[in-house]
Amino acid sequence: MSRIPQQLTMGVVIGNRGFFPSYLVAEAREQAIALFGRLGIKTIMLDPSQTELGGVETRQDAKACAELFRAHRDSIHGVVVLLPNFGDEKAIAETLRLSGLNVPVLVQAEEDNLDKMGLATRRDSFCGKISLCNNLRQYGIPFTLTTQHVCALNGEVFEQDLKRFEQVCRVVSSMRGVRVGAIGARPAGFNTVRYSEKLLERLGIAVETLDLSEVFTRIKTLRDDDIRVDEKRRILIDNADASRIPADKLVTMAKLFVVISEWVVANDIDTTAIQCWTSLQENLGINVCSIMSVMSGQLMPSACEVDVMGALSMYALASSNMNPASIADWNNNFGDERDKCVLFHCGNFAAESLESPHMGTADIIGTTVGKENTCGAVHGRLKSGPLTYFRLSTDDLTGEIKAYVGQGQSVDDPLDTVGCRAVIQVPHLENLLNWICRNGFEHHVAMNHSASAEILHEAFTRYLGVSTYLHR
Repeated sequence: MSRIPQQLTMGVVIGNRGFFPSYLVAEAREQAIALFGRLGIKTIMLDPSQTELGGVETRQDAKACAELFRAHRDSIHGVVVLLPNFGDEKAIAETLRLSGLNVPVLVQAEEDNLDKMGLATRRDSFCGKISLCNNLRQYGIPFTLTTQHVCALNGEVFEQDLKRFEQVCRVVSSMRGVRVGAIGARPAGFNTVRYSEKLLERLGIAVETLDLSEVFTRIKTLRDDDIRVDEKRRILIDNADASRIPADKLVTMAKLFVVISEWVVANDIDTTAIQCWTSLQENLGINVCSIMSVMSGQLMPSACEVDVMGALSMYALASSNMNPASIADWNNNFGDERDKCVLFHCGNFAAESLESPHMGTADIIGTTVGKENTCGAVHGRLKSGPLTYFRLSTDDLTGEIKAYVGQGQSVDDPLDTVGCRAVIQVPHLENLLNWICRNGFEHHVAMNHSASAEILHEAFTRYLGVSTYLHR
């Protein structure tokens, strides 16, 4: 089961400042409870019995709120700061510092109405937000801003901002402590997918390895009529039309699926990268593509050719929007249309993203290992629609983790080929490809149906410390 959090919990801080109207704090609290509840987001916030109206204004208020957050620190995914009036910037900054939380922070400030600018009704949140952000920067606390400098707490603009912030929090939470399973050795001809485990460790990412010899040994202990094997066989059949695949090949695939799944569970693995050729074909006579397709559809993505950074890229992308991610090659030009290209892989895409997926053989690999030994590849065309692409990479030359992200479209233009494929359109594609080549990125890219580029850019640059190029 995927450990990407489904429902998020937010700590909520409502700022106050004595010589501004305090009733606005109570009003903001009621509106916040209604909004967060409607969006299915749990909240941790002070109540009026703990501080005046449940707001934060003084050092004592800050300590009370920080203590509350510390008591729930393992469940809080982000903090939302609301400024119904100017607010006390120092008290809010101290709340965040004293809480010890290391989560994304969203700052909202309420807009004034021109007919309510008297002393009893004016907010001055417009100014207070600038002061608060100044203090947060002094305290070294990263934060996210709303689309508009000020916006109504109960308005559409802030609701959309909150939904985007929820995605940012989900990415940050998912990537911290993620565990990658590297199954098998990197194919000898793929220097491009080499990576640094030590750089990943700095980000709190662990890599667990499993040799294919251990996989083959465990497969031999499984009987054809084992209930676990039948369960996995049925899952594979449900994932893509398998009517063309011999029964014995499906059983072998199911046994491999059982072994991988049990290892994943035993080692708390979130995403996998597998040596998909040629050992599996030569020893088992199958492809692992369909198993990878199923796992990606379950939001536990699996990357080809032991591409650990590709697996992490898929996991980040899936966590941002809860849509299955796939990995592909930047593979072919599309005639003379320079803003279009072909993405391709043998057969690993999440079936949910494909038109009429069916299971077959991997014909390209089959030219060297025998077509009959490549059963299990998924064939299908990526559905049309919005597309986000993303790639993480470790750069040993600079000692940093880096990334790029952008958006485009999967389009319906005719394409006569096999495997998992897509024609995509990306603005200024030539510039992007030039940037990829100049900066030493791999030929693999993660993608899914979404519009999440700015979400990933915000999460990785602001909160995870990864330099990320946003292509526009």
